Amino acid sequence: MKSFLSLPRDRVQPEGPEGHFDFMHFPKVVRRLVCLVCLTCTAGYAQAAPASTSDQPAMPGILTPPSGPAPLIHGPKIYGERPGAPFLYAIPATGDRPMTFSVSGLPPGLQLDAATGKITGSVGAAGDYSVTLHASNARGATDRPFRIVIGDTIELTPPMGWNSWNCWGRAVDQDKVLKAAQALVSKGLANHGWTYVNIDDGWQGPRGGKHNGIQPNPKFPDIKRLADDIHGMGLKFGIYSTPWVVSYAGYVGGACFNQDGTYDWIVAGKHNQYFNKTGDVSRKDPVTGKAIPYGPAISFATNDAAQFADWGVDYLKYDWYLNDVPEAQTMSDALRKSGRDVVFSMSNSAPFEHAADWKRLTNSWRTTGDIEDTWKSMTTIGFNQEKWAPFAGPGHWNDPDMLIVGNIGWGKPKPTTLTRDEEYTHISLWCLLSAPLMLGCEVDKLDDFTVSLLSNDEVIDVDQDARGVEGLPVAKDKDFAVYAKPLDDGTYAVGLFNLSSTSKKLAVKWADLKLSAPQKVRDLWRQKDVGAFPDGFSAPVNPHGVMLIRVTPVTENVVVKTP
Repeated sequence: MKSFLSLPRDRVQPEGPEGHFDFMHFPKVVRRLVCLVCLTCTAGYAQAAPASTSDQPAMPGILTPPSGPAPLIHGPKIYGERPGAPFLYAIPATGDRPMTFSVSGLPPGLQLDAATGKITGSVGAAGDYSVTLHASNARGATDRPFRIVIGDTIELTPPMGWNSWNCWGRAVDQDKVLKAAQALVSKGLANHGWTYVNIDDGWQGPRGGKHNGIQPNPKFPDIKRLADDIHGMGLKFGIYSTPWVVSYAGYVGGACFNQDGTYDWIVAGKHNQYFNKTGDVSRKDPVTGKAIPYGPAISFATNDAAQFADWGVDYLKYDWYLNDVPEAQTMSDALRKSGRDVVFSMSNSAPFEHAADWKRLTNSWRTTGDIEDTWKSMTTIGFNQEKWAPFAGPGHWNDPDMLIVGNIGWGKPKPTTLTRDEEYTHISLWCLLSAPLMLGCEVDKLDDFTVSLLSNDEVIDVDQDARGVEGLPVAKDKDFAVYAKPLDDGTYAVGLFNLSSTSKKLAVKWADLKLSAPQKVRDLWRQKDVGAFPDGFSAPVNPHGVMLIRVTPVTENVVVKTP
């Protein structure tokens, strides 16, 4: 059939009065076809983005440039362990494999696997060692300065990795955890510094073993093997517990009402096949008569810390409410006595009045309750962390909770409800806050966009900066926020955040950063120099979006742009 659009002009464009086009002269079937075509074209136009102008931001897609074939070393520029503790650091690097690694100035007691980049061993005496990391492949060679600090402080930069809760909830099992570890490697995230693989609540069974510590339930048939497999990939292994008798999800906790470590509700069979409690397991306080489902009780922190060390645990999430200093002190002491460096992460909703104690006793502390995968939850938490900033620094981090990107769902994973602009805002803000970066998604099902979001080394460098300062707002209202973070090399990372539902042109003034000379600006997500500017910088920003830049003093002859 010939299209009516190809008919002679006198049949498709009859003229009405005064020579105007008269649509009603068409036959009814033609009029219906024209209406259908017009509706289709209008719908497509309505869904299209407006034309880009100098004052209109482009809709976000993948902004991070892909990694090239030549070697590049990433990750933090500083790493700490305690004297005599087991040492494991895998050099994160992108580029074609095979790749050969070497280290100049490696301290005595440490060894390097040249094929994998894994540094292992232990260093007996305290010291600050400046070394150089090297990597080479068929496409070239590179090196990077690196400091190994053997002393009393560990976790000198915020931890990066994965936690099972936001993805699997209590449905976590050993295979799911191993798959997450394997995916950190296969998706290339390990090459950008994503290191920890942490089991959350749901692994615990009855006490036993030589330490009478918590043993795994049937969902985790061999935790020691799981830890060894994870370490074999150059990654680190984390676990979960609580000072309560029963965890949030209804599993064995770090305390017990009975001296021998037996639990009445387990003896009575009030549990399923995974020792997840069923029914009421509370007792009455003999003094007050009130129900005490979680404590007070006999602490088994020393037993559990010894068991964790035997398994090779590198990270402990210790979860209860209301966080209190005595319980934090008990587990902090137990971990230090275990003979292994274990990152101590305390959760949740830490009382601010004890912030100095959390800094003294732990490596990170949750400043909030649980995050949800909504714009409101993420921004309410992320943009209200200022009061905690003085307590952040190397070895001690304010934790605004896990990342809500990828497929999450607490047992029934589904795509996050955040838009792409909102995901860029989320990652940018957490990096400016020097926050722990913990994924809570199905790592093996990450799409290309989310992989790119998590593998931008210039953005990650903001989070992993050795100075460890938490960024603060230099301007803020209900519709926008401008955050700035001073970095170890004297430059600044700055985030221009549009919190409104319409595009806005946002700006930062150098005077707000106590800078006076012209400054060079680099777009960190696009890894692209923007130019040099005399007094400040402005850019259009999408609704709920961000412009993340690095501001560097001009030290050579460059053309300075005028606003």
